[in-house]
Amino acid sequence: MSGSHEEERSVRAAVEGELRLLDPGVRASPEAVTELLDPEFHEFGASGRRYDRTSILDVTSAGAGNTTDDKAPAPSVVTEMSGALLAPGLVHLTYVSEGDGRRVRRSSIWRQSESGWRMYFHQGTPAGPS
Repeated sequence: MSGSHEEERSVRAAVEGELRLLDPGVRASPEAVTELLDPEFHEFGASGRRYDRTSILDVTSAGAGNTTDDKAPAPSVVTEMSGALLAPGLVHLTYVSEGDGRRVRRSSIWRQSESGWRMYFHQGTPAGPS
């Protein structure tokens, strides 16, 4: 594995992308979401539903008030953010999001492409109270 500077820079880029995707304004913009999702993106939502890039765009582009049941329309509170460089160009993030009365443990894989860091995989698992 490369040095810690590469790990810090890579994890920071993935965290920045993750936080952008949680922003209701970004989620309401198909162009902004497309910019952050890998063409091969897939998600297992906290609802148990499976999404791919097209289906998540259909849901998020419907507007900030019509998000998936996995994401609150208001900004989520994010805690316990942690990241690790799995290999060059591949970062795993874990964190907890709280919003709209729901607490969800989340896991994302981000991979670097010619166009920047993009989310490749995401999973949300409902969590009990902290």
